[in-house]
Amino acid sequence: MKRDHAHLIPDAPALDTPSALEQTASAALDAVSQTTLEPLAEWLYRAPRWLPTAHAQTIVPALFAPRPAVKYRRERWTTPDGDFIDLDWLAYDADGEGEGNKRVHADAATAHASQPAPRELRNAVATSFDEAAALHDHVSLDTVAARGANPPPDPAAPLFVLFHRLEGSSNSHYARVLMAEAKARGWFGVVPHFRSCGGSMNLLPRFYHLADSAEVDWVLRRLKAQHPGPVIAAGVSLGGNVLLRWLCEQEQDAAAILDAAAAISAPLDVHAGGHSISQGFGMVYTRSFLKTLKRKALAKLDQYPGLFDRDAMLAARTMHAFDNAVTAPLHGFRDTEDYWTRATTRPYLPRIAIPTLLLNARNDPFLPGRVLPSAAEVSAAVTLDQPAHGGHVGFMTGPFPGRIDWLSQRVFGYLQTHVHHVHHVHHVHHVHHAAHQTDSEHG
Repeated sequence: MKRDHAHLIPDAPALDTPSALEQTASAALDAVSQTTLEPLAEWLYRAPRWLPTAHAQTIVPALFAPRPAVKYRRERWTTPDGDFIDLDWLAYDADGEGEGNKRVHADAATAHASQPAPRELRNAVATSFDEAAALHDHVSLDTVAARGANPPPDPAAPLFVLFHRLEGSSNSHYARVLMAEAKARGWFGVVPHFRSCGGSMNLLPRFYHLADSAEVDWVLRRLKAQHPGPVIAAGVSLGGNVLLRWLCEQEQDAAAILDAAAAISAPLDVHAGGHSISQGFGMVYTRSFLKTLKRKALAKLDQYPGLFDRDAMLAARTMHAFDNAVTAPLHGFRDTEDYWTRATTRPYLPRIAIPTLLLNARNDPFLPGRVLPSAAEVSAAVTLDQPAHGGHVGFMTGPFPGRIDWLSQRVFGYLQTHVHHVHHVHHVHHVHHAAHQTDSEHG
């Protein structure tokens, strides 16, 4: 049975009512020929029936989905301002790295025997929303090493750069599945950690934030300077927002660094997103984030006593209050309102000049569907994919316990279409040709 084509948006406004969705579907169908409808259907997302709500579609993939085993090697860079960041590189068998330089994350907990009850989901996400396994648990290489030889890619193969979400890391569920896909395609891959997110507290009196495009600029330019092949970047949630801000600032100049980009569940309107997670069930996500953010903030006060108002930070119960006490003053913003306004990327999306996929579920609990842009509000270089379901960085498919590989297939299917001058890249998925056809029509 064919799936609904409405969320791939060539030229129709993104509206919420059923009649408007029908009109959007009609416009999408008119925009493609009958010969491309079957390949197009490969990339249309539909949530499984056993995940009926936005919160289930968000929480279950993050906490309970089996994750692919991925090997990393850690590299530390000194920043221009005297701090450091940690980068986790996708490790291949012949990388020549010693055991001490290889970093391998433990597998996440396997799926439960039955669908978690709502109260169990609340408790699990309150304990740890993004990291079901301990962030830096290690296991033997023999336990997780891929079976068979995995020689390094051709030097001219693409480099996939992934910017993680708020309090995320290379061990996050989306990072593991995206890096596994990069390896399967014979690409290089790297996850640069925002400051304080690599497992060690950074040195300077700052962290990271939604508008941290200067950091992304420095990272991408250094990667481009040292990599002979194409460079492609994706960002998830906060990381997607920062990447989009960089693309909007660079405009045409971005093409000298990146071939293509993707932003997944990015909070395009930070004010609307902040309001969404500050009420009702959204407070579960807020409490999870604040748990680790406050712990880091206390460590930063140990480094720099009096850096910000400790009592105001500890009293914060919303992201608005925490940003007002910590994020805004540490990063040069007047207050939360100034920070969120300057971090909002939606008004600047017409400036994007390189092929960019914006993937946002319309039921994302972190961003109301009503604020998602239409095709008329972005540049011609932007492809909007706005499925009705999927949650926040969820997009799980299949029967229970489900799979989390639709996201990687969709993102790499798009990015592959726009990679230039690739040599000796190995394609292992039978749907790649379909993906090429799809995004040629809609990219």
